[in-house]
Amino acid sequence: MNELSKQIRSRRTFAIISHPDAGKTTLTEKFLLFGGAIKLAGAVKARGDQRRAHSDWMKVERERGISVASSVMTYNYDSCVFNLLDTPGHQDFSEDTYRTLTAVDSVIMVLDGAKGIEAQTRKLFEVCRLRELPIITFINKMDRDALDPFSLLDQIENTLAIEVAPASWPIGMGRDFLGCYDLIYDRLVLINRSKSDLPQKIITSEGIEDPKLKEILPNWAWEKLVEDIEMIRGLCPKFNQEAFLDGNLTPVLFGSAINNFGVQELLQSVSDKSPAPQERPAFERVILPDEQSVSGFVFKIQANMDPKHRDRIAFVRLCSGKFKRGMKMLHVRSGKLLSIHNPILFLAQERELAEEAWAGDIIGIPNHGALRIGDSLTEGEGIRFTGIPYFAPELLQKVVAVDPIRSKHLSKALLQIAEEGGARVLKMCHGSDWVVGVIGILQFEVLADRINSEYNIPVRFEQTDLFAARWLGSESASDIKAFINENIMSMANDYDGSPVFLARNSWHLNKMEEDWPHISFQNIKEYSY
Repeated sequence: MNELSKQIRSRRTFAIISHPDAGKTTLTEKFLLFGGAIKLAGAVKARGDQRRAHSDWMKVERERGISVASSVMTYNYDSCVFNLLDTPGHQDFSEDTYRTLTAVDSVIMVLDGAKGIEAQTRKLFEVCRLRELPIITFINKMDRDALDPFSLLDQIENTLAIEVAPASWPIGMGRDFLGCYDLIYDRLVLINRSKSDLPQKIITSEGIEDPKLKEILPNWAWEKLVEDIEMIRGLCPKFNQEAFLDGNLTPVLFGSAINNFGVQELLQSVSDKSPAPQERPAFERVILPDEQSVSGFVFKIQANMDPKHRDRIAFVRLCSGKFKRGMKMLHVRSGKLLSIHNPILFLAQERELAEEAWAGDIIGIPNHGALRIGDSLTEGEGIRFTGIPYFAPELLQKVVAVDPIRSKHLSKALLQIAEEGGARVLKMCHGSDWVVGVIGILQFEVLADRINSEYNIPVRFEQTDLFAARWLGSESASDIKAFINENIMSMANDYDGSPVFLARNSWHLNKMEEDWPHISFQNIKEYSY
């Protein structure tokens, strides 16, 4: 095996998805802790900067105790390089999550043991299914009162239409939660509850028939465990690697992230079962990870990760080859060569220069406006990666600077935020108004906070009479031009300069669709040029 193949096979690039408050960010922190990347785990609701979650680096995230932007963390575990992408759980920021899922090879789905499948979990799962991503399920918070484990398995199978294969099984729940039985390796692993971040003692026994089990467990727990495992082996399919990689089966693990229960077993599952970097589709051909030539695509732009420097970072998923610092890469959209002198590897808000990186890795490239979401970078070949979506906003409001003198500065701030792709920033064709479109109402609050704190521009959002935004599509450029001319008062341009129709209500939208049958009014736009 050559060095390129070896390095690629050691990569695991995955995202963690969940409904809000299922414990996703806490689990992320414990992953970093068990992987040796940090010495002290932070909780989302912890007090004091020392205990803040490492993946929540924005000021607004720290203040509100929620994740509103995806973050990338690279670290080593079990001779593998983990590229972990923590995604927002809140549905108002789901678009960032959808695009992040284009950059990963597998997913961990976190469920709250007391709630099971929730609305946002279902939505995110469907996105994963469309991309045929392998999914590992982790049922969290078993240290609290939870649903019956068999009921949880039924719910996953019936609601998501996917086979379940228990990889571990809880012993008790709530105050009586003692640990989990490892069904893959047929052993008991009990971790003592500890106030420290890492477990102090691990007790193991081999096999369900091991007499040590009776000595280790209370009688009620032992009897229940033996009964449950007998049912599992009779009712549930065994784990099948091929079915997992095809996205048709999910291994299910139980635990409590905050108490370290099940975290190490979950990490090991990612290492043992999750795929190495996979091939990537492009318009021209399929790109294989072990190709010698380097290629990658931009799936995220983030402004002001370092408020002191007003920086903008383009997040790039490397799809093939070995990247070296200082390489010249073809920016396919512009046809220009870019010299990449300061590529970055991430540990949340901490960074280091990437002297080299391999297919599957996520690197950051300092960006001064040249790179956009969906851009392809290659060593010379004119390939364009596919599948990077933009979604039409569901809520539209006018944004105004509280101090009119700051209006010009506001324009610049809005364009930088538009680069990130989390909000649609629309410049009206008639007049000077800026309209911001988002998925959820909380985004307006977050944007106002960010514009004020990062750009020192207090703003207010004002209601509009706008109902929907739609991109225009047609085989005829003259049809588009004619439509714009006749409906100029309802037209705007997005960040890319694409025309956007703004409907006042559903009747207005339907009327335009009837009157202009040769024009498509699109609510999803895939990046293309």
